[in-house]
Amino acid sequence: MADVKAAGQRPSVSQSAHAGSPKNTNFFWINLIVVVACVIVGELIYNFVLGSSSNFADAERTKPKPGNLMATMYEGGFIVPILMGTLLIVICFVIERFITIFKAKGSMDAGEFVRKVQYHLANKNIDAAISECDKQNGSVGNVMRSGLTKYREMTNNHELESDQKVLSIQKEIEEATALEVPMLEKNLVFLSTIASCATLLGLLGTVMGMIRSFQAMSNAGAPDAGALASGISEALINTAFGISTSFIAVIMYNFFTTIIDGITFGIDESGFTLTQSFASNYK
Repeated sequence: MADVKAAGQRPSVSQSAHAGSPKNTNFFWINLIVVVACVIVGELIYNFVLGSSSNFADAERTKPKPGNLMATMYEGGFIVPILMGTLLIVICFVIERFITIFKAKGSMDAGEFVRKVQYHLANKNIDAAISECDKQNGSVGNVMRSGLTKYREMTNNHELESDQKVLSIQKEIEEATALEVPMLEKNLVFLSTIASCATLLGLLGTVMGMIRSFQAMSNAGAPDAGALASGISEALINTAFGISTSFIAVIMYNFFTTIIDGITFGIDESGFTLTQSFASNYK
């Protein structure tokens, strides 16, 4: 699962592109294993927990005990374990993103951190500003630290013009940002995809349940009340499960993207602070 790089250990972009391929492959296989495991667990819960004989009045598991919610959910059909698997996938990636993004947020508010760095740069104390980056210990601090390292290098460079030095600092910040931001957004695609697909899966289960209900009603003579009730139950359970899973995925996706937007804004603010400080202090 994704993690934030430690400050001061950022490889160059070319190195990252070369070495990142095996790492991305590892992420792919880990995510695939998580998805498959969640679907398998959903199937096991459906068959051995919801489908337990203790939830039914008969051995064939066709007559749920009155008021037994698990038996009612079992009647939702084969779409239910798939929806349970998607719900487990959402939970897994919500936990993973929660840990990663809040670690990337750092131990200090981005605005307060930038103000402290501005104060040290105004006093031309670059080492103290770098120390603040280590204390922040987040994505904003990582990017700022990379920029400050280049900032310090440019103060001792007497070959480049002032504008060229500022551009060099900007380029360093852009490279550091290019390494940090994708790590924040990794795996959010699972939440956005499930937000749409869970509703469609629930709708599929609803349609299949209604088909069963209409088949029961189409029988000659008196309709099969049991089959009619089972079909309606299947339709409603899948609808409820699909909407609930989609609701959780949408809420968490928007929650995480809001936090990431805040971190990204802090990164942009830190880059602007460095370039403006250098331009004013080292003309």
